[in-house]
Amino acid sequence: MLEVHLDEHDIDQQLRADVRQGLTATPKWLPPKWFYDARGSELFEEITRLPEYYPTRAERAILAERAAGIARITEAKTLVELGSGSSEKTRLLLDAFVSRGTLGAFVPLDVSGTALSAAVDGLTSDYPGLSVRGVVGDMTRHLRHLPEGDNRVVAFLGGTIGNLIPSERAAFLTDLRAVLGAGEWLLLGTDLVKDPAIVVPAYDDAAGVTAEFNRNVLHVVNARLGADFDVDAFEHVALWDPQQEWIEMRLRARGAQNVRITDLDLAVEFADGEQLRTEISAKFRRPGLEDELARAGFALREWWTDPQGMFGVSLSQATT
Repeated sequence: MLEVHLDEHDIDQQLRADVRQGLTATPKWLPPKWFYDARGSELFEEITRLPEYYPTRAERAILAERAAGIARITEAKTLVELGSGSSEKTRLLLDAFVSRGTLGAFVPLDVSGTALSAAVDGLTSDYPGLSVRGVVGDMTRHLRHLPEGDNRVVAFLGGTIGNLIPSERAAFLTDLRAVLGAGEWLLLGTDLVKDPAIVVPAYDDAAGVTAEFNRNVLHVVNARLGADFDVDAFEHVALWDPQQEWIEMRLRARGAQNVRITDLDLAVEFADGEQLRTEISAKFRRPGLEDELARAGFALREWWTDPQGMFGVSLSQATT
């Protein structure tokens, strides 16, 4: 079953608004969600298998070890996953919850109806006793459309929360708390602060896959809005910001660029060397994350890391 709150018209309107706002700002920026057309999703899956990209492996290892405990602690009846994509890692949780015997429903939410439909079909087949209801929507706009349930666990994995700047994180966590009842749960994956010598290569791999992924946002704008970006005239940049403790991905113009975006009737100039920010990926420390959760109305109950302390998975409960 698929419930659609975000169609191609909505996506097109949001893209138009983001591109106009971001490319007329100083400095220029674009949101990372526009990496993910079909090609962008393929590239990201390839990134997760690269030797430099530790987050996926570290988080999967934590979930493999702790899923049974999460099921025991929460006794969840409904599992919700935000930004589920193919829901591969979630199968570790589903197996544990189903084995525990409490879970009746799984609700994946994702912006991609195509990916979600395939995931729902596969999960319905593999978990015949489970009600699987996909919600096509944007996690920053459509949380209110999550189905009500009894004792829900919301999983937000992959460190994706780090793509939100602090004010956006605060708004997101507050909105999520508003749709949960007291005692319901948030299972959150967060990449942790560590030596930049480890972090930076994860976003600037030797094979150049992340560079291609970064430039894909320009392919998306070209294809959907009739722009004429010379994609190869922009080089990938990954920088560690020690004050903010996040990585920034940018695209740097090789030479002056004049870009026309036909569907917006917009001309955009790039100076030689000018940079366009396409993503931040914040890294966390436990005390700071615990404080952010508390301000939104969540109490941290459990905290797990991989043996190297590179990634954290937290289990928090909505407070009264």
